[in-house]
Amino acid sequence: MAVSGNLRHDLNHRGQRLTPQRQRILELFERVGAGHHLSAEDVHQQLLRADSRVSLATVYRTLRLLSSLDLLRELELPEGSRRFELATADDDDHHHLLCAACGRTEEFESPEVLDAGSRAAVHHGFRLLSSRLTVRGLCPTCAGLTGEPSAAI
Repeated sequence: MAVSGNLRHDLNHRGQRLTPQRQRILELFERVGAGHHLSAEDVHQQLLRADSRVSLATVYRTLRLLSSLDLLRELELPEGSRRFELATADDDDHHHLLCAACGRTEEFESPEVLDAGSRAAVHHGFRLLSSRLTVRGLCPTCAGLTGEPSAAI
């Protein structure tokens, strides 16, 4: 799978080159598809398995760059780690459930979250750019291990 010529042009237009390492990382995210959340370590391990020699430091730099260019979306986890997903046109239409124990991440949609963000922005005089919500909790497996029931609202 080759990264499109439009992407190459877009990077060049922003003063960035599409290096082989950047191309491999973008291709990996295109292969796994939207909705998959990978850490820098996940990306590094998958590239190594595919026989791509890319250092972990290069992966970190590239993920930061691709996020700043809005090609990837960054999900900041409470313990300070980060996961990345392929940026799509409908990024504001989904939110994340995050297990605080194992890191499992699930996406969900909620028009109410979008409405709440919009109302809050208007109320405080902001121009809304996006509304994203990350809900921390325990997934069913981890809740079962700790003896805590998953609460139904």
